[in-house]
Formats: sequence, C-alpha cells, structure tokens
Amino acid sequence: MSILELTAMELGRKIKKREIGVVEATEAALAQIKTLETELNCYVTVDEEGARRQAAKVQDKIDGGMLTGPLAGVPMAVKDNICLEGRPTTCSSKILKNFVPAYTAEAVEKLIQAGAVILGKTNMDEFAMGSTTETSAFGETKNPWNLAHVPGGSSGGSCAAVASGECFYALGSDTGGSIRQPSSFCGVTGIKPTYGTVSRYGLIAYGSSLDQIGPVARSVADCAAILEVIASYDKKDSTSIRREDCDFTSALTADVSGLRIGIPRDYLGEGLDEEVKTAVLAAARELQDKGAIVEEFDLSLVEYAIPAYYVIASAEASSNLSRFDGVKYGYRSPNYEGLHDMYKKSRSEGLGAEVKRRIMLGSFVLSSGYYDAYYLKALRTKALIKQAFDKAFKQYDVILGPTAPSTAPRLGESLKDPLKMYLGDIYTIAVNLAGLPGMTVPCGRDSSGLPIGLQLIGDCFKEKNIIRAGYAYECGRKYEMPKLAKKAAKQEVR
Repeated sequence: MSILELTAMELGRKIKKREIGVVEATEAALAQIKTLETELNCYVTVDEEGARRQAAKVQDKIDGGMLTGPLAGVPMAVKDNICLEGRPTTCSSKILKNFVPAYTAEAVEKLIQAGAVILGKTNMDEFAMGSTTETSAFGETKNPWNLAHVPGGSSGGSCAAVASGECFYALGSDTGGSIRQPSSFCGVTGIKPTYGTVSRYGLIAYGSSLDQIGPVARSVADCAAILEVIASYDKKDSTSIRREDCDFTSALTADVSGLRIGIPRDYLGEGLDEEVKTAVLAAARELQDKGAIVEEFDLSLVEYAIPAYYVIASAEASSNLSRFDGVKYGYRSPNYEGLHDMYKKSRSEGLGAEVKRRIMLGSFVLSSGYYDAYYLKALRTKALIKQAFDKAFKQYDVILGPTAPSTAPRLGESLKDPLKMYLGDIYTIAVNLAGLPGMTVPCGRDSSGLPIGLQLIGDCFKEKNIIRAGYAYECGRKYEMPKLAKKAAKQEVR
C-alpha cells in the first residue's frame, strides 16, 4: 500500500512510530499533486516550498515531544474561502484574485497548532455559490472517479483532492450542503457540524446564518479527530458557541445497539435515483442488523426547504458581497469614469454569472416592496422546518437518507439549468436552515462506478450520534482510491 492510500489517522500513527517521516509524506502528496493537477484542477494555489519548510519544523516538534496529537505531521488542504495569512485567498473569484489576508482563520490556526502541514488552497464554486465547482474563475475541478463528471460543490476541490490522494484531509465550508454533497460525489466522508461549533472567523461569508466550516477526509474517524481540533469557542466570532463536550473521538464505537434511526419517507419519493435509493436502504438494513432500531416516518415541509434557503442565502449574500466593490482590495476595472462607474464595472467584470444571479435575487427579496412577501416568509418557513426536526428528534437519535438525489452529473449539464442544480440540494439544505449537524459517508457506487453517499443527520450538538452511526457502518471497510489516483501513487510505505 502506498502512503497516499492511508487515512489521516493511519498516517498520523505511522509518523508517531517513526515509520514515515513528515517530509516524506509531504513529498508524496506534492508529487501526487504534480502528477494529477493538470487533469483534476483541485487547487487554486499550491505552496510547495512553504509546505516543505512547515513539514521540517513539524517533524522537529514531533521528535522533541512538543506535538503528540493524532494528526501531527499529516499534510492537508484548505478551501480557498478560508483565510490563511500571507497566502492568496480568492474564493475562486476574479474579484479577489490578488487578495492576501493579514490573518489566519481560527479553524486553520487550531490545525497549525496541532501540527498540520498545509499544502495549498483548494478550488471551489465562486464565493461558494454552486453545486459543481464549475463556477470557479480558475477553471472547473473534475471528479477523480470519472473526469467527464463534476466533483460536486462548492467544496469540490477539497473533496476531489482528498479522494485522489492530493492531500490526506481538507477543510471545506457548508452553507447548504457544500461539504456533504461533494463528499458524496467523490466517495469521501464529510461533516457539517452544528452551527456555531467551529469559529467562522476567517471564513469569507456567503450566508452568515448558514455557513459552517467542517472537515473532509477518508474516514469517520479522521473527521471526528479533525472536528475535535477545530471545534472551540471563539470570542472573535459572535456566532460561536461555548460547548462543554467536544470529545468527538469517544463516539468511535461500532456498537449501535438501541440507536433509534428514522428514514423520512419524503426523502425516498419522486426524483430519487433508484440506484441511490437501493444503496441507502441497504446501509440502513446493515445498521439495523448491528442493533439499531430503524423505521420510516413523515418529516414534512421538505418541499419548502429549497425556496426558503435560496431566498435567505441570496439575501445574506447580497449584503455580504457588497464589500467587494473595487475600492479597498480585490479587482478594480481599469476603465471607468467616476466612482459609480467604477463600482459597476469592477463588479460586472470581477464577478461570475452565478454570483451575480444570487446577488440580484437577494437584492430583490430585500427590497421594500418584497421584503415581507419573500424574506420574512422564508424566515418563518425556516422556523417551521426547525420545529419539524425538533419533533422528529423526540423519536429518533439519527435521521438517515441520501445525500443527493443522484450521483455526480456530467460536466456542463447543471450550468445549463440553474434551477435543476438548485433542486439537487434538496436533502442537504434543511440541515443548514435548522443549524443541525450532518455527515456524508460513502455507501457504494452506481452502475457507472460513481460513488453514492449516505447522509446522517443529528440533533443540535449531537454530532456523537452521527459519528457513532457512521463509524459502525464503515467498520470493516477500507478506503478505496479512484483508479486514476491509485495509478499515480507510486511512493510505497516502508
């Protein structure tokens, strides 16, 4: 087995035992990036020399006994809407092409303190607005399982990089499924934590009431360990919550006896691909065989989640993105006459079509004539959706269902019909509206060989329930790399 086929936790253990060096692991990942990037385009920027310097420093700290955590020395990547001091952070947009932050996001700072080696910043849908990683100003990312298909989005670069061995884990952000959906399409594991669990300081905002940073990795154990590092109260973030229990790795037990799992009938109806349905129900039966109590129930209000989400998210986006106007930083049009013309041309030339569409939608629903009819109604719907989940969690510990209605679509298909792309988020969006934790775990592949994802949803601050269920399901399974990536991984473990 090559180094690149190891999970983050497996690599961390081998580094601790001196079986693999930090520099060796970093060089293996950099070599994989060099081999595959021309085809996959997972990264916006790669800092080879910075990663090598960091790897050498981390190795010295491990040798000196200063770093003892399970992820010390493991190379990783950061989604390009999460700030890293001194390195470009573009949100995959032309308007931020040359922006270099003067500070590092709190979540990244926590990982650096734990001994992470940062390889680079990953590609994404522009300003996290999209479900395919095709709206990036730096070109589309491709799915490592089939280059003719999308990796999902908006964290498609992070998920494709993890799947292909271009890093061992990554950070993504999830506003309406942007960690879970691409994790499903790329055959990796991703967690969206309870809103407020991970500091949003340093995350460039899309929808402030919905955005949450979370881990993408090759196993539930990896994700639990990463989440344990990055979860903390942060006074710099007004939405941060002080939690007493963030010991997520304690939930890594294969015992699900008595765990109550509900499957919403609403998630199994029209629009769900038959192969996806079969794989998800097979996973449910497997958990039932291990002692979980599994039954179907009616969740209700599912059909209202998408319109409510896109009204709220677009409204918040129109407010958050107003700062990108060509004045203080970012792209400024070279040809303009007067201040207002500079605003207009800088934003018209610097922002992509999908971002403009959502800003205009958000400005419309916030306008005086439509605020009550759309925005306030969406907020009331959001509250009703949260009530529906609260009712469900009185009966169940975990809600189980598909992550997406189908496997990864072909490149170019979704952009032809934006409304169809929005409908692809039907199973993930409600989790963000209700502020709940959700996780995607691979549960098979379709007849074309594309991965299928199982989604596990927990009540607020009950990440341990979904980690427990996900870990029990994946026990006995080994992470499998796409053939393209496996072929490129030449460095063998000693």
